[in-house]
Order: sequence, then structure tokens, then C-alpha cells
Amino acid sequence: MIIAETDRLLLSKITVEDAPFLLELMNTPGWLKYNGDRNVKTLDEAISHIKNNQLKCYETHGFGYYKFQVKAENLKTIGTSGLLKRDQLEHVDIGFSILSDYHSKGYGYEAASEIMKLAKDTFNIKKLYAITLPINQPSINLLEKLGLSYQKIVKLFEDDKDLLLFAKNL
Repeated sequence: MIIAETDRLLLSKITVEDAPFLLELMNTPGWLKYNGDRNVKTLDEAISHIKNNQLKCYETHGFGYYKFQVKAENLKTIGTSGLLKRDQLEHVDIGFSILSDYHSKGYGYEAASEIMKLAKDTFNIKKLYAITLPINQPSINLLEKLGLSYQKIVKLFEDDKDLLLFAKNL
């Protein structure tokens, strides 16, 4: 189901049919470095991850993560961007991930900008958060380009790693 369209991209809900792509994305060096190993190593584990995360999020909150596809490349899926309501955070947070071959081409900004419009106009979200590791300079750069500003260091998960918290009023 298409939820948004830009000049170059289609954004759609993630389904179990996207398991091969998600398996690839979640095992890229960038994902493993910045998001951590989620132990999704097989197609069945990717399907389970989609059912327990993306599909559950759509059902519970009405929003979630969406795949984005390049129109000029026969709708090749190259990344994800979306909204997540974490128990550890007061506000919904935005996130994104993209295959390394497509870094620095503006696709992440294009997709995340569209997600921010949806957050405001469709889901009536008033404030967005984002979290990232301090070493993830590409993510920090994109968050700042999207208009989010650094707030503070937080520790949200069991690994006790410092994360940078960014925010923007919509």
C-alpha cells in the first residue's frame, strides 16, 4: 500500500514479501554498526521480524516504518524510513536506513522529509524525536538537515550506550 510519493520515490508499507530486502538491509555493515545485530540471519527470521515489529506497529499505532523504492530503477527497494513510538521516549521518533550503494544521493532526506509531512498532516504528531549513536555522523547530518536539533544524551536500552536525542516541533 503506497502511503506517499516524491519525484523519485514511492513509500509503501512493509509486508512479509519484503523479507528478502529487510534481511539484506539488516545485515549490511552500516546497519550492524549503527543499529546493532538484531539476529535476523534467515528469511524466516526476517518474516518474523516484520510480523512482530512493522505489522504490529501499523496495527497498534497506525504508523510505522515504510520501505522506499526508486521509480527510475523499476521500483527497487533501497531503504526504510518511518515513525516509531518507543516506550522509553515521550514522543514518536523518526528513523531511516538505506543500502550503502544509495548513500549521499538525497534519497534518505527525500524519504524522511515525506515521513515528517505524514507525521504532521496524517498522524497529527506535534513533536518528533530521533535517536542516534554519537559516532553516526551521516545520521546526525541528516537529522540536522531535516530540522531536528540536538537535545541531550540519553541511555534507553539495556546495552547502556549513550545516544544523542534530537527533537523538532512540527
